[in-house]
Amino acid sequence: MIRRRSVDVIIDHGMSSQVLLRGKENAVIRPNLVEKGQLTHPLIIFNRTIQRAMDLQAALPASKSIVAGSIPAAVSDADIIFTCLGDDAAITETVETICKSGVGLRDKLFVDCSTVHPNTTNQLATTFSSHRADFVACPVFGAPAMADAGQLICVLAGPGHSVKKVLPFCKGVMGRANIDYSDQPCGRATLLKVIGNTFILNMVETLSEGHTIAEKSGLGNDNLHQFIETMFPGPYTAYSGRMMRGDYYTRKEPLFGVDLARKDVKHALDLAKGSGTRMKAVEIADEHLADVQTHMGSKGDIAGIYGAVRQISGLRFEN
Repeated sequence: MIRRRSVDVIIDHGMSSQVLLRGKENAVIRPNLVEKGQLTHPLIIFNRTIQRAMDLQAALPASKSIVAGSIPAAVSDADIIFTCLGDDAAITETVETICKSGVGLRDKLFVDCSTVHPNTTNQLATTFSSHRADFVACPVFGAPAMADAGQLICVLAGPGHSVKKVLPFCKGVMGRANIDYSDQPCGRATLLKVIGNTFILNMVETLSEGHTIAEKSGLGNDNLHQFIETMFPGPYTAYSGRMMRGDYYTRKEPLFGVDLARKDVKHALDLAKGSGTRMKAVEIADEHLADVQTHMGSKGDIAGIYGAVRQISGLRFEN
């Protein structure tokens, strides 16, 4: 997995757009932008590690991209800049680097797809506004397989005239649907993203407990999975299958890393505390995520909650 501080940059001169992406997000979003984004000129790719940039270039169709030497060089020729980084510190540091680079940002449009605290998103909007640049928040929902198929759900918030410029990259390119919060505060999009991710967390917790009791009570995992397939097709069935196959501990790299999952939980619990509410189910799931970290380190996946629940129930972490 690419480290937090590694940043890729992709620029399309034809549509005057640029994308800064990181980790698994870029691997699935980039091909869709190239193949479905109606680009007329090669993308410009930047990565702090040149070999990674070259590897990214090799993964795209021939003659569709070139490698840039620096972020400022990439940003200077772009009108629309997409960012998608792993946490609040990473996106904040990247934006600070851009703003201090000396590149004129006036009238450029920055679009952040990162899952961060709404306060961070609103601060980014303020920062770009102070440089007379526009900003739209556009976090996305969807597992890597959905991203690869262009089936993400894009959540957009910010000035309506700016959101309109981003929409052509969303439904039909990166995603299958948009949730449009035009003319609402930018932080409203990441507020939904953080709350929405707790639904995914609770789904995994429910499946983990269900499969564990199914095994110990004698119902059996196959019988439970048949019910899940019938009653809850889609993400529930997909995660259930991952648990049964042991994918939650055999993967070389996580689909939804435990470190990022706990970062999202931290944001959710902070929002709950700030609004005078409590999310007890999320607190329990976070305890299990901590167990996953202890057992697997940063290679742990959110689906590893199943292993944690198994251990608590007297079974081995690995099924």
